[in-house]
Amino acid sequence: MKKNATYYLVREDVLPEALLKTVLVKDLLARGECATVNEAAEQAGISRSAFYKYKDGIFPLSSINRERITTISLDLEHRAGVLSRVLSLVASFGGNVLTIHQSIPLQGRANVVLTVETGQDAAPADAMVESMKSVEGVTRAVVIGQG
Repeated sequence: MKKNATYYLVREDVLPEALLKTVLVKDLLARGECATVNEAAEQAGISRSAFYKYKDGIFPLSSINRERITTISLDLEHRAGVLSRVLSLVASFGGNVLTIHQSIPLQGRANVVLTVETGQDAAPADAMVESMKSVEGVTRAVVIGQG
């Protein structure tokens, strides 16, 4: 996919049949109704080559907005419950923790890097990070990456 691609919002009924069937194949695979691309393409009535031609270019609007991944670096005091409070805060903002990496505490502090997925109903990551700064035991919280 191009880095600076232009996107269009197009009504379903004006899309070519091959694009609609490509979405159907992706859906059949995602739901586990078909085990292989070949099986799903056959069921949808599209060739495998057409599926592969369009698969990276069409997505339901809901899947585009579904997830946003943010990486957050935190410095936490080495005390019981600090990380637990941070994780509870993430959940309260509608976030889902994908990864946690924690260093060994040195001089009473540990660095924690969280990778958090936020859905379309979740609060913005910046607001979540600002709230993290107010959690007792958090000495630093910054966004280090967003995708």
